[in-house]
Amino acid sequence: MVLNEYYTLSNGVKIPKLGLGTWFIEDSKVPDAVKQAVQIGYRHIDTAQAYGNEAGVGRGINDCGVPRSELFVTDKIAAEAKSYEAAAKSIDESLAKMGLSYIDLMIIHCPQPWEQFRADSRFFAENREVWKALEDAYQAGKVKAIGVSNFLIDDLQNILDCCTIKPMVNQILTHISNTPLELISFCKENGILPEAYSPIAHGEALKNKEIAEMAEKYGVTPAQLCIRYVLQLNMVALPKTADPEHMKNNTDVDFGISDEDMELLKSVQKIESYGEYSVFPVFSGK
Repeated sequence: MVLNEYYTLSNGVKIPKLGLGTWFIEDSKVPDAVKQAVQIGYRHIDTAQAYGNEAGVGRGINDCGVPRSELFVTDKIAAEAKSYEAAAKSIDESLAKMGLSYIDLMIIHCPQPWEQFRADSRFFAENREVWKALEDAYQAGKVKAIGVSNFLIDDLQNILDCCTIKPMVNQILTHISNTPLELISFCKENGILPEAYSPIAHGEALKNKEIAEMAEKYGVTPAQLCIRYVLQLNMVALPKTADPEHMKNNTDVDFGISDEDMELLKSVQKIESYGEYSVFPVFSGK
């Protein structure tokens, strides 16, 4: 069962293949979502400073009845924190908000502040500072693994050229119709585990005819097909939901997509709009 399956990061830390994304789940509602997920069998919970629900996630983690050592918590340094001091301070603040003694995986949320996402200014020097803060937090035991998110190849190379500790993950938007194969390959070649956020394309994949037809062929839901797709790319899958029924259904992915159908899914016409999720802070409206 996928809930019992793990990848191993470059430092030997084990990370569950399937996690619960918590973006857009309110701080007051996220504790129950976390506890429901853990009851179902999830052991990987993903949050971020930008989500505004770290405190609630922490309450869910601390009240779920499962030992902390059995859970894997991912957090993200805000995209706007682009100095050593700001990043280091934010890590301490996240630990305090969540009431945790350590975070399993801390990553840089974005190479640029969201308002400048994919703009000409690349913030290479600033990201090297933030990375140093992550390395120091790792050495101090505040975090068990460190990585990045939304980093392109040159953003990653910027860190690889100066780091003492290499990034262990790169969390990137990946779903059927949006599969950055060159970036995924670069990550794997450099010992960086790629993670897929929004593997169901913020829900838009559920409306796609080609995906629905392929799901019907395998006797599964479109959401299950989407999650299985990124798992077969050897990526962590991080579907977001607060609905316990959806949480449970998202774990029922113990089937295999044929190599031929994987290739077909890689070539599905790109989903261009994510509806209400197309704007800041995810894509800054760009």
